[in-house]
Amino acid sequence: MTPIPLFRDRQEAGQQLAQAVVAEMATLNQSELTAPPIVYALPKGGLPVALPLSQLLNCPLDVIVAKKVTRPDNPELAIGAVTADGHIIRSRQACFTRYNSSSWRSALEIAHDKATSQYAEFAPYCPKVDPNGAIALLVDDGIATGMTMAVAARALQAKLPAVVLICAPVAPQRLVRVLRHWCDRIVIW
Repeated sequence: MTPIPLFRDRQEAGQQLAQAVVAEMATLNQSELTAPPIVYALPKGGLPVALPLSQLLNCPLDVIVAKKVTRPDNPELAIGAVTADGHIIRSRQACFTRYNSSSWRSALEIAHDKATSQYAEFAPYCPKVDPNGAIALLVDDGIATGMTMAVAARALQAKLPAVVLICAPVAPQRLVRVLRHWCDRIVIW
């Protein structure tokens, strides 16, 4: 049996997600918000999803680059995540396994180097915006483990926006509860 795709492509996913995000934003207490919204995409997949939202809201589109920290013997297993600006989270599994600190540091350095390299690619094209007091909309094309989204939300929270919304067209329901620790609201279309 062939699965039926939910969306034709990332742009269509972004258009549908944008409508849901705008509806969610309408429920925010507008008197507490002192700055306009800013859309943050997790590249590369999050950019085509975030663009329709940025266009609909007529607001800046910036990036937050986050990479999974993985074990060399299992590159699909996320044991943490890191942003280009150095925010880090570790998975519970990484904390409770025999993965030693030098191996962790090595894996972290590799992931951080990838994040900073990718950020350097995008930075010249991104506006310099200050999210302090703004509605920060953090967008990706989907959430699988939640690691990169969680560390990106942590990095964004450090910049003191009024509200952080995590937005994605798809995510496992079990992660929604976990991700609520990292944001004010979640919009999964």
